[in-house]
Amino acid sequence: MTHDKLIYAGDITPEDTWQRLRDDPHAVLIDVRTPEEWAYVGIVDMTEVKREAFFVPWLHFPRMNPNLNFVAEVLDATKVENKDTPLLFICRSGHRSAYGADALTKMGHTQCYNVAYGFEGDQDDRKHRGTVNGWKFAGLPWIQG
Repeated sequence: MTHDKLIYAGDITPEDTWQRLRDDPHAVLIDVRTPEEWAYVGIVDMTEVKREAFFVPWLHFPRMNPNLNFVAEVLDATKVENKDTPLLFICRSGHRSAYGADALTKMGHTQCYNVAYGFEGDQDDRKHRGTVNGWKFAGLPWIQG
Protein backbone atom coordinates (compact mmCIF):
# COMPACT_ATOMS: atom_id res chain seq x y z
CA MET A 1 0.00 0.00 0.00
CA THR A 2 1.29 3.45 -0.81
CA HIS A 3 0.08 6.56 0.91
CA ASP A 4 2.06 9.45 -0.54
CA LYS A 5 2.90 12.28 1.85
CA LEU A 6 1.66 10.38 4.92
CA ILE A 7 4.21 9.79 7.65
CA TYR A 8 3.93 6.83 10.05
CA ALA A 9 5.96 3.77 11.09
CA GLY A 10 4.62 1.61 8.26
CA ASP A 11 1.98 -0.79 7.01
CA ILE A 12 1.71 -4.19 8.68
CA THR A 13 -0.37 -7.15 7.63
CA PRO A 14 -3.42 -8.23 9.58
CA GLU A 15 -1.53 -11.39 10.61
CA ASP A 16 1.43 -9.35 11.90
CA THR A 17 -0.99 -7.03 13.69
CA TRP A 18 -2.60 -9.96 15.51
CA GLN A 19 0.83 -11.37 16.41
CA ARG A 20 1.86 -7.95 17.77
CA LEU A 21 -1.33 -7.75 19.85
CA ARG A 22 -0.68 -11.26 21.19
CA ASP A 23 3.01 -10.67 21.96
CA ASP A 24 3.08 -7.06 23.14
CA PRO A 25 0.74 -6.22 26.04
CA HIS A 26 1.34 -2.51 25.38
CA ALA A 27 0.20 -2.58 21.74
CA VAL A 28 -3.09 -0.76 21.19
CA LEU A 29 -5.63 -1.41 18.41
CA ILE A 30 -7.62 1.62 17.24
CA ASP A 31 -10.52 1.06 14.84
CA VAL A 32 -11.18 4.26 12.90
CA ARG A 33 -14.29 3.13 11.00
CA THR A 34 -17.74 4.56 11.68
CA PRO A 35 -20.08 3.26 14.41
CA GLU A 36 -22.31 1.94 11.63
CA GLU A 37 -19.46 -0.18 10.28
CA TRP A 38 -18.65 -1.51 13.74
CA ALA A 39 -22.30 -2.46 14.29
CA TYR A 40 -23.09 -3.99 10.91
CA VAL A 41 -19.79 -5.30 9.54
CA GLY A 42 -18.12 -6.52 12.73
CA ILE A 43 -15.13 -5.76 14.91
CA VAL A 44 -11.86 -7.42 15.91
CA ASP A 45 -12.46 -9.91 18.72
CA MET A 46 -9.86 -9.10 21.39
CA THR A 47 -10.99 -11.85 23.81
CA GLU A 48 -7.87 -13.95 23.30
CA VAL A 49 -5.53 -11.08 24.19
CA LYS A 50 -7.71 -10.04 27.15
CA ARG A 51 -7.77 -6.40 26.11
CA GLU A 52 -10.11 -4.09 24.32
CA ALA A 53 -9.87 -2.31 21.02
CA PHE A 54 -10.59 1.39 20.93
CA PHE A 55 -13.13 2.89 18.56
CA VAL A 56 -12.62 6.44 17.28
CA PRO A 57 -14.03 7.33 13.85
CA TRP A 58 -11.81 9.15 11.39
CA LEU A 59 -14.93 10.31 9.52
CA HIS A 60 -18.50 10.93 10.67
CA PHE A 61 -21.33 9.13 8.83
CA PRO A 62 -23.45 9.88 6.77
CA ARG A 63 -21.65 12.85 5.21
CA MET A 64 -18.22 11.36 5.96
CA ASN A 65 -17.02 14.65 7.42
CA PRO A 66 -13.58 14.54 9.04
CA ASN A 67 -13.51 14.03 12.80
CA LEU A 68 -11.78 17.26 13.82
CA ASN A 69 -11.26 15.90 17.34
CA PHE A 70 -9.69 12.60 16.22
CA VAL A 71 -6.31 12.93 17.95
CA ALA A 72 -7.82 14.17 21.22
CA GLU A 73 -10.43 11.39 21.15
CA VAL A 74 -7.78 8.72 20.54
CA LEU A 75 -5.64 9.98 23.40
CA ASP A 76 -8.65 10.29 25.70
CA ALA A 77 -9.92 6.80 24.88
CA THR A 78 -6.60 4.97 25.04
CA LYS A 79 -4.99 6.95 27.88
CA VAL A 80 -1.66 6.44 26.07
CA GLU A 81 0.98 8.73 27.52
CA ASN A 82 4.14 6.99 26.32
CA LYS A 83 4.77 8.20 22.78
CA ASP A 84 6.64 4.96 22.01
CA THR A 85 3.56 2.79 22.62
CA PRO A 86 2.68 0.79 19.48
CA LEU A 87 -0.57 2.18 18.04
CA LEU A 88 -2.15 -0.08 15.40
CA PHE A 89 -4.81 1.60 13.27
CA ILE A 90 -7.43 -0.36 11.31
CA CYS A 91 -10.30 0.65 9.01
CA ARG A 92 -12.23 -1.06 6.21
CA SER A 93 -9.46 -1.25 3.63
CA GLY A 94 -6.37 0.44 5.06
CA HIS A 95 -6.82 4.00 3.84
CA ARG A 96 -8.53 5.92 6.68
CA SER A 97 -6.33 4.08 9.16
CA ALA A 98 -3.21 5.35 7.36
CA TYR A 99 -4.47 8.89 7.93
CA GLY A 100 -5.07 8.07 11.59
CA ALA A 101 -1.53 6.70 11.95
CA ASP A 102 -0.20 9.83 10.24
CA ALA A 103 -2.15 12.14 12.56
CA LEU A 104 -0.74 10.55 15.74
CA THR A 105 2.76 10.39 14.26
CA LYS A 106 2.59 14.13 13.65
CA MET A 107 1.80 14.52 17.36
CA GLY A 108 5.09 12.80 18.25
CA HIS A 109 4.04 9.15 18.57
CA THR A 110 6.82 6.99 17.16
CA GLN A 111 5.15 3.60 16.59
CA CYS A 112 1.97 4.26 14.62
CA TYR A 113 1.15 1.48 12.16
CA ASN A 114 -1.51 1.08 9.52
CA VAL A 115 -3.12 -2.36 9.24
CA ALA A 116 -2.71 -3.06 5.52
CA TYR A 117 -5.93 -4.00 3.71
CA GLY A 118 -7.97 -3.26 6.84
CA PHE A 119 -10.86 -5.26 8.24
CA GLU A 120 -12.60 -6.13 4.96
CA GLY A 121 -9.79 -5.83 2.42
CA ASP A 122 -9.70 -4.77 -1.19
CA GLN A 123 -12.56 -5.34 -3.62
CA ASP A 124 -12.46 -8.37 -5.88
CA ASP A 125 -13.46 -8.38 -9.57
CA ARG A 126 -17.14 -8.35 -8.57
CA LYS A 127 -16.61 -5.36 -6.22
CA HIS A 128 -17.02 -7.56 -3.12
CA ARG A 129 -14.80 -7.22 -0.08
CA GLY A 130 -13.57 -9.99 2.21
CA THR A 131 -12.47 -12.30 -0.62
CA VAL A 132 -8.99 -10.99 -1.46
CA ASN A 133 -7.21 -9.83 1.69
CA GLY A 134 -7.82 -8.12 5.01
CA TRP A 135 -8.54 -9.16 8.59
CA LYS A 136 -11.63 -11.25 7.91
CA PHE A 137 -10.10 -12.95 4.87
CA ALA A 138 -7.06 -13.93 6.96
CA GLY A 139 -9.38 -15.80 9.35
CA LEU A 140 -8.38 -13.69 12.33
CA PRO A 141 -10.72 -13.31 15.33
CA TRP A 142 -13.73 -11.07 14.78
CA ILE A 143 -17.31 -10.80 15.96
CA GLN A 144 -20.44 -9.33 14.49
CA GLY A 145 -21.31 -6.01 16.12
